[in-house]
Amino acid sequence: MRTKINDWNPGAYAKFRGLRLRPALDLLRQVGDLADGDIVDLGCGNGPVGPALAEWFAGRDIIGVDTSPAMLAAAEETGSYTQLIRADAARWQPKRPPALIFSNALCHWLGDHASLFPRLCDLLAPGCALAVQMPRQYHAPSHALLRQIAQAEFPSLFDFSHQSPPVAEPRSYVGWLAELGELNIWETEYFQHLEPVNEGHPVRHFTGSTAMRPFLEKLDDVGQALLTSRYDQALERAYPLDNSGAALFPFRRLFFVLTR
Repeated sequence: MRTKINDWNPGAYAKFRGLRLRPALDLLRQVGDLADGDIVDLGCGNGPVGPALAEWFAGRDIIGVDTSPAMLAAAEETGSYTQLIRADAARWQPKRPPALIFSNALCHWLGDHASLFPRLCDLLAPGCALAVQMPRQYHAPSHALLRQIAQAEFPSLFDFSHQSPPVAEPRSYVGWLAELGELNIWETEYFQHLEPVNEGHPVRHFTGSTAMRPFLEKLDDVGQALLTSRYDQALERAYPLDNSGAALFPFRRLFFVLTR
């Protein structure tokens, strides 16, 4: 039997709301003055950034875009969005050029960044901006262990031998974007303190609603339990717990703001 994971879980994602919101606010603070237009929260999820965008850009329309019905329903409850649109961010087209396309922790799920970001930039008018934050954790234990365990335990289902990191080195984005406008690009590594949990490892609870999802979706209940158990064990070595059961979890993120 396989437990279906058909949609994102707003409750599980929101459990770490503060840790996930801080990078979005750090990105928002780097957005300068903008020309007139809408503010688009691309990959808005359950709307954690909506209130900040609505306050920061008071008087402008705030538009949320996401593929998940459950996340959009949760975003609507924030009351921050003028409009919510169910659409694939890789193919989404605005009705008119927005002033800001703001994308927090979405684009690492999308491929071909060399084409994606110039396309999004082309949707903007002069004086408007594309602001993006993406986790860059591919080689960190939290993500590498998932691939190693999955391929070892389920070789018929998982093969990562030809897979590339979903987020490139910063220099690649400079090469793709620098000629399109004024580019501000940086990385930050957040040392996140994860509180003790009743079962399993704190890092697994953090990644369970995001990085683990593609793995769990391919497994039946027995496989999901095996992967979870092995992952918890490996995380104990990679991220030792302190006396209280908490863990220190370094997490690297890439940011850029491109203003046309």
